[in-house]
Amino acid sequence: MRRWSRSFGLLLKWNLLRVRTELPMFAAVQTLIAAGIVLGFSLIIPSIDAEAALYLTTGAMTISLITVGMVVAPQIVAHRKAQGLLDYQRSMPVPRLAMLAADAVVWIVAALPGLVVVLGVAALRFDLAFAMSPLLVPAIVLVSAGAAAIGYGIAYAAKPALVGLYTNLVLIVALMFSPVNYPADRLPDWAAAVHAWLPFQYMAQAIRETIDVPAGGIPVLPFVVLAGWAAVGLAVTSRVMTRRV
Repeated sequence: MRRWSRSFGLLLKWNLLRVRTELPMFAAVQTLIAAGIVLGFSLIIPSIDAEAALYLTTGAMTISLITVGMVVAPQIVAHRKAQGLLDYQRSMPVPRLAMLAADAVVWIVAALPGLVVVLGVAALRFDLAFAMSPLLVPAIVLVSAGAAAIGYGIAYAAKPALVGLYTNLVLIVALMFSPVNYPADRLPDWAAAVHAWLPFQYMAQAIRETIDVPAGGIPVLPFVVLAGWAAVGLAVTSRVMTRRV
């Protein structure tokens, strides 16, 4: 464990130094995307009640984390694979998951300011008042971990030329065809049944119900499902990374 922690710390410092010039632009773009989802959808749907506004707000936060973990980070990994940089990183005498975690943390932390901006924009645009739970932080961590674990699994398992195609498909499904920005009961029965097994609606639910706690309390199911998806994603990624060393 001590070796893992030391490796993680050194890799995190190395990653920060390597991308320090890109991080401000990345954070700015992620903030604009997240805030744009709230404002853009509010223009498409001019009459928005409090429930719809809450879905848009928390959906924008969820999409932002999904974009980082399942789209941006995997495409960066694919680029490194194509350049041969990933082979160099794998030659380092460090635990493979420490390398993955250090890389993912950089991009996820850079996305966090956008989440705060979304809450501010939503409060001003829709006059929302949030009843936040302390479980919001674990929810964000778990959603980020699940998204990153799945995204890195795609990046390491797929050919670099196909990673962009797969991750863009994931983003389209999450943004338009998943119960993230709207309730699941608006989907056809078959689609709702499919999403009962996918992580997207549970990511949105975990964020939404810790931002505005329902009267019956915060259910544990989204956290359990997301932990399961994160474990599966990490297991796949670890197996692929180890096999290809």
